[in-house]
Amino acid sequence: MEKKTIRDLHRDSIEQYRRRQKLPLAVVLDNIRSLNNIGSVFRTADAFLVDRVMLCGITATPPSPEIHKTALGAEDSVEWEYFDNTLDAIAELRRRGYRICVLEQVKGSVSLDSFRPENGEKYAIVAGHEVHGVAPEVVDAADVCLEIPQFGTKHSLNVSVSTGLALWHFFTALRPQP
Repeated sequence: MEKKTIRDLHRDSIEQYRRRQKLPLAVVLDNIRSLNNIGSVFRTADAFLVDRVMLCGITATPPSPEIHKTALGAEDSVEWEYFDNTLDAIAELRRRGYRICVLEQVKGSVSLDSFRPENGEKYAIVAGHEVHGVAPEVVDAADVCLEIPQFGTKHSLNVSVSTGLALWHFFTALRPQP
């Protein structure tokens, strides 16, 4: 098999991408320390037509060479906002009509594979600090906590990987059908 060229992939320019209709889906990064993880989330958000990324607390913001290294320009195509406090971002999302979905292992969490996003609803996926996870007060503010089933010896996934898995799950449910 022959690999597809960039022309074969028919990718939008940044201007075209910004004009496209996005999914009713936002990502909130709660105190993410790794600029590579931030860039990776931007790149995944671009791939799955995420409406916006909200960067909170210690989470770095573009422009940044380290974010760009993994985002590869997606930090320029995906809308983003910065909030000093994650709870302020959550409050703003609620004001805009979003349902808050925290990625966290807590008692009473819902397995990601059994959660069914509904068309007509807006969702925000909150991902947390690489070591400490989502802050407890943010967990308490969630509408639902989603947990990714895992079967190995490690108790968690990398934050950009778990965010990517969640985005794919929501994308497959919410994307417009041809």
